[in-house]
Amino acid sequence: SSSFLYYTNMNTEGVPKSVTDALFVKASENLSDKSERVRGFEFNDALEGGSVDYDKLFDAYVNMGFQATNLGLAIKTIKEMLRWRLSDDPVSEDESDEFVDMDVRRKTRATVFLGYTSNMISCGIRENIRFLCEHKLVDVLVSTAGGIEEDFIKCLAPTYMGDFALPGKALREKGLNRIGNLIIPNDNYCLFEDWVSPILLKMKEEQQQGTVWSPSKIIARLGKEINNPNSVYYWCWKNDIPVFCPAITDGSLGDMLYFNSYEKGTPLVVDIAQDVRRLNDYAIYAKKSGMVILGGGLIKHHICNANLMRNGAEYSVFINTGQEFDGSDAGARPDEAISWGKIKVDASNAKVYTDASLVFPLVVAQAFLPEVLHRRKEAEEGIEVAPAIPNSCSK
Repeated sequence: SSSFLYYTNMNTEGVPKSVTDALFVKASENLSDKSERVRGFEFNDALEGGSVDYDKLFDAYVNMGFQATNLGLAIKTIKEMLRWRLSDDPVSEDESDEFVDMDVRRKTRATVFLGYTSNMISCGIRENIRFLCEHKLVDVLVSTAGGIEEDFIKCLAPTYMGDFALPGKALREKGLNRIGNLIIPNDNYCLFEDWVSPILLKMKEEQQQGTVWSPSKIIARLGKEINNPNSVYYWCWKNDIPVFCPAITDGSLGDMLYFNSYEKGTPLVVDIAQDVRRLNDYAIYAKKSGMVILGGGLIKHHICNANLMRNGAEYSVFINTGQEFDGSDAGARPDEAISWGKIKVDASNAKVYTDASLVFPLVVAQAFLPEVLHRRKEAEEGIEVAPAIPNSCSK
């Protein structure tokens, strides 16, 4: 058949037929008009210019292949979610009067959900997350208990560099706790207990006056009380960024709530139901929704499930080491989330298979930092960017 070619033009006389049959292959489809060519960054350009143009370097990632491509797509997706404005889309027939006005549409942006596991606060990614909250680049946070308490603990005492190979028995005898190659002394938790216990007692008094506490309200209160600009949650409190932690009892903060329950009077009650209503409403009423999730498990599912309520997010970036062969939520690719309606069918999405501590600083440098500069320029031109979260959701 004319649609088949020999793999090679060499003389095949005398070669067994089974071999020539194996070398009989179908003619290739022409990909030149359908796919980008694989190509890496040209460092000779850096020699001529005297330095590396890092914007061009990371732009080149998209065509490098493997996880470099996924990282390049992740950066591209986050740039899109940050830069989108409602004025980019036509006015829909059922649009409310408020959002028909073009000035309002130019100010209205996507709601950005950021989720991260506790180890991201344990390591230096904490400072990256704090930067995002300080400059209002994210709108909603979801973390685990460790991701809450360790931010406050770091305001009271430092975490130290260690080694993955430090023996647990020896560390236990010295009152030191290992998180990967990081070390947290027991004394740090004692300082945290001394700081947080009086605040919890005060919150219990306010409960008796009618305050109903939820995890997000507790975190906001602690962010106010720490009053430290090095804290992620100080900036969340200051910039009115809600932080959700449905597993708030799973850590040292939970230990403090446990001990608090032995104090006289009615124990401090934490209502998680009001938080799930609030989180879901942020997704439902967002004009467009973007998810950036570092790690997996509870934080990933909690954000994705909220976005199911709007039939999926328009933008999604997962960064973790999870694999899907075991059916875990952490390992699930964006395509699995599409099947559940947690990510829209036509969404911009990417999953980067890597340790987030390795690449997230690069994502911040290439996607989030330029947005800060862009918004400053907009402010100089008198263009105000409206909060992404409707006022009705912020109560």
